[in-house]
Amino acid sequence: MGNVVNQSEMTLVSCIDKVVQLAIDKQLGEEFYNEANGLLEQIAQRMEITSEQALVFSLFIEKCNDRRITISDFANMIGCRTTRLIAMMGVADELYKRGLVNRHKRDNECYYSVPMEVIDAVKENRKFAPKSIAGISSGELYDFMNDIFEATHDDEFMLDERLRELIEANPELPIAQAFKRYELWNGIMLPGLMMCVYLNRFINHDDDMVGTHDWDDYFTRAHRVRGINQCLQNGTHPLREAGLVEPCQNDGMADPRYFHLTDKAKREFCPDIAVSVKDASKDKKLTPYTAFAPKQLFYGKGIQAQIDQLTALLQPEMFRQVTDRLAENGMRRGFACLFYGAPGTGKTETVNQIARITQRDVMLVDISSIKSCWVGESEKNIKAAFDHYRQLVAKSERAPILLFNEADAILGKRAEGAERAVDKMENAIQNIILQEMEQLEGIMIATTNLTKNLDKAFERRFIYKIEFERPTIEARTSIWQTMIPGLDGEVARSLASQYEFSGGQIENIARKRTVSLILNGAEPSAEQLNDFCRAEILSNKPAEHRKIGF
Repeated sequence: MGNVVNQSEMTLVSCIDKVVQLAIDKQLGEEFYNEANGLLEQIAQRMEITSEQALVFSLFIEKCNDRRITISDFANMIGCRTTRLIAMMGVADELYKRGLVNRHKRDNECYYSVPMEVIDAVKENRKFAPKSIAGISSGELYDFMNDIFEATHDDEFMLDERLRELIEANPELPIAQAFKRYELWNGIMLPGLMMCVYLNRFINHDDDMVGTHDWDDYFTRAHRVRGINQCLQNGTHPLREAGLVEPCQNDGMADPRYFHLTDKAKREFCPDIAVSVKDASKDKKLTPYTAFAPKQLFYGKGIQAQIDQLTALLQPEMFRQVTDRLAENGMRRGFACLFYGAPGTGKTETVNQIARITQRDVMLVDISSIKSCWVGESEKNIKAAFDHYRQLVAKSERAPILLFNEADAILGKRAEGAERAVDKMENAIQNIILQEMEQLEGIMIATTNLTKNLDKAFERRFIYKIEFERPTIEARTSIWQTMIPGLDGEVARSLASQYEFSGGQIENIARKRTVSLILNGAEPSAEQLNDFCRAEILSNKPAEHRKIGF
């Protein structure tokens, strides 16, 4: 008897740990309840929940490190009948309503996670008390709103109810007064919920644009989504009639597939941040064309003509005319271009200069950040990149350029009969890109050093394919003289003849020359420039393979 622990003296963590161990050992049989009843009552009293909820809550805490908990995970852990799992789903929903777990539905699957504040409460041996939603500031309300969307994006009526409770609990705030003024909590299309979607995107995600396809994420009934989109497009939706949302612009024309908040809505619902509406519309993933300094580039005659033609085509008025004509003939409107050639031949800089001249911002896709070690995440990342670009095109007066720089890793030949997880992931990413290129409405440019491994399906989808050859002697001479002003013409031609460098390599040497000038206070001699060139050749030799640890 000396080893028996007084249950009233046990911490929440200890009680939960004992319940889980008993559940695993006894598999929820009669013997389990005989031994666990006291522990479940302790947990229930401290958390102010029922004993059955205490059991399911304990199982959730055991799996709290997993952000995608499913009820079937409990079957694997403790072993129980299907009917028992169904009962647990009902209990889990009650815990969700109490804020003790988050619930998500995706791809016809329901999964859960445990909020960190709940985990902290258990660790600290105290009852979880949700933060009060009343008497808060606008900033705190915006944070609560985002938390609600994160935790409750699968149940339209629960989402509508929780958002309404939040806003009506703070009647003194401008957002609550605006909701009341426009009577947005009334209506079969849930205009209050829809307005919160727009506001949450604008306030918390710097992007208030919502596409017709996005409503599927909030409304489970297809007929409701169709009705919403139809009313938005014909102007009879309450949000449009009130002048709170309007169609986005696509190259200067209204695009009925995407809507965003009007400036009026931003001023009335969130005046505290409306003063920075213009700044808020600046997308963090975009590099503005003004960031690219003018730079003279040298190409062969054939390449120069192709670059000039593409630049002229991407001028806003010409681009609009061409894409409209393509659409009239049943062809896709988007332009996908491939710049290929050896490293340092000016592919990326050409994109920058085209963007500067045509005044188009650039969205650079970081391929290294796209790929993830988690199954399915890479595919989601690449899809999200295209979705984001589509939103940018829809709301921009002129479409930005979507740039896949050094795209060798994702444009290679697909693996046939792929069995390895990595090969399957690569194929899935490539299939998504191919599909997106078919639906592209803007401008995509991919740069690559390697084309021998380019998949034929990609090759067909690039309307412009421009090869960047290494510069000729004449071009290299001009590059030398541009990079090193004052360089003697004969010296420049001699260097150009001796070394078949790319523009990038010549720029490297020009930088070394500048560093030498700063350190030594004197212009490097022709022989020193030759030394720099020889070092550049050595630095570009492939490194010898060495075993790890040697």
